[in-house]
Amino acid sequence: MSTTDPVGFWNGVHAARLAAIDPQPNIILAETVSSLSPGDALDLGCGDGGDALWLARRGWHVTAVDISAVAAGRLADLAVSYGLGDRVAAAPHDLRESFPPGEFDLVNAHYLHTPFDMGRADVLRAAAHALRPGGRLLVVDHGSTAPWSWNPDPDVRYPTPQEVAAGIDPDPAIWTIERADAPRRIASGPDGHTAEVTDHVLLLRRTA
Repeated sequence: MSTTDPVGFWNGVHAARLAAIDPQPNIILAETVSSLSPGDALDLGCGDGGDALWLARRGWHVTAVDISAVAAGRLADLAVSYGLGDRVAAAPHDLRESFPPGEFDLVNAHYLHTPFDMGRADVLRAAAHALRPGGRLLVVDHGSTAPWSWNPDPDVRYPTPQEVAAGIDPDPAIWTIERADAPRRIASGPDGHTAEVTDHVLLLRRTA
């Protein structure tokens, strides 16, 4: 597994584990989006694709991108196998180099963490600008290190929702912060073990 090349690193992470057959959505996405009317969604760092498939099943048209071609290819195949190939467009995309084109009603950025410099604040700022009026940017970060994390460093510091918002620097005449908090929950790891984890949640809505 590459330790110097982001593409090689994340391809290695995904190739080292079995392809997910029925990936589940992140709970905060489901809680946040269930009451929204479907539209166009962008899933940044789609991973196994649980969020993208969940959105597609509820009528959303989803552009799903990941730096890993392994992850994006697996999701594309899985979407087709579930009859959702017309609602999920999955492709590899390096956010260090460009931002996916288009306008969206939802941009989902769940656990967009990496050990490499990706200019994350710039990425999230571009995501906010890609929203249509009324659209929402949902950023969910780790607030604690789970025992099964790919980064086991217990001393790593994750930005607070307020710090993430400050990095985006949203003009209050255009964007409204609807949520910025740090809920705790019991999560299950890939081996079935559970642990209490903290999420850092930021929900930003474009109002103009």
